[in-house]
Amino acid sequence: MTIIAARFEQQDEAQRAVVALQQAGAPVAQISTFYVNPAGQHDLYPIGGDRDESPGSEDSDKGSAAGMGVGGAVGGAAGLATAPVTGPLGAVVGSLLGAHVGSLVGSLSQTDDAEDIPPTRQAGMLVAVSISSQDEEQRAIDTLRTIGPTHLERAKGQIVEGDWVDFDPLSSPNFI
Repeated sequence: MTIIAARFEQQDEAQRAVVALQQAGAPVAQISTFYVNPAGQHDLYPIGGDRDESPGSEDSDKGSAAGMGVGGAVGGAAGLATAPVTGPLGAVVGSLLGAHVGSLVGSLSQTDDAEDIPPTRQAGMLVAVSISSQDEEQRAIDTLRTIGPTHLERAKGQIVEGDWVDFDPLSSPNFI
């Protein structure tokens, strides 16, 4: 079933949207209102968080390893060059510092650009209504727009007795 959802910054805006949807003929049981947490705060893992890796960072460990090797070698060489001044620890400290900086640079070089990462759903009050026809869809969109949502989206799902039972906070929104 199609769901039209609107995100609002304030709870009173969300309440006004629910009243407006009811006045436009939407059944109470087909309207769902809830707060969407900020990304990373949905506690889908026992220790918290939403994902085991941040979007776009899947290859950062490979870049980190390569950067560590190159940085360690360059830092070690620089430390050897300064050995007359820094003593024998210069090469060791240079290697460690070079490996650390190389690891950071290497991991960052392997992350995806922001435009390659799909949009995420922002935090805020979400008002969703389940609709069954094109007329209902347009009426819901028009009604929600009068309240002034931050975003409007179209999704697939089920609202049962006011609860969007299959809502996935990590799914990419299909903005209208």
